Amino acid sequence: QAQLVESGGGLVKAGGSLRLSCAASGRTFSSSALGWFRQAPGKEREFVASISWNGENTAYADSVKGRFTISRDRAKNTVYLQMNSLKPEDTAVYYCAARKSMYGSTWYAVKEDDYWGQGTQVTVSS
Repeated sequence: QAQLVESGGGLVKAGGSLRLSCAASGRTFSSSALGWFRQAPGKEREFVASISWNGENTAYADSVKGRFTISRDRAKNTVYLQMNSLKPEDTAVYYCAARKSMYGSTWYAVKEDDYWGQGTQVTVSS
């Protein structure tokens, strides 16, 4: 059973940093594109960042560009999201996702039939 487990969330003051991790188990995702999405209370889940299967291409939402960095370690079956200069509007539950298709590039849309983690809460205080 494929499973994605996020960690690294927490409470941080505006301007601070957090690093999220998402570890995969049950199958290898070394050939899958990986991504991060977030959902704030009362809002739809939205795209944050994604990375291609080989790590050569990345994509970011305009709201996080220049502040967040996505990376992956294929050997460890893990994807990371380094978040700097955090703002209160970054407060949300952050989910990692893995495409079921292989050798994919970056993507932007929520795909319900992809693999999803359970989420980790990030709260940024002003």
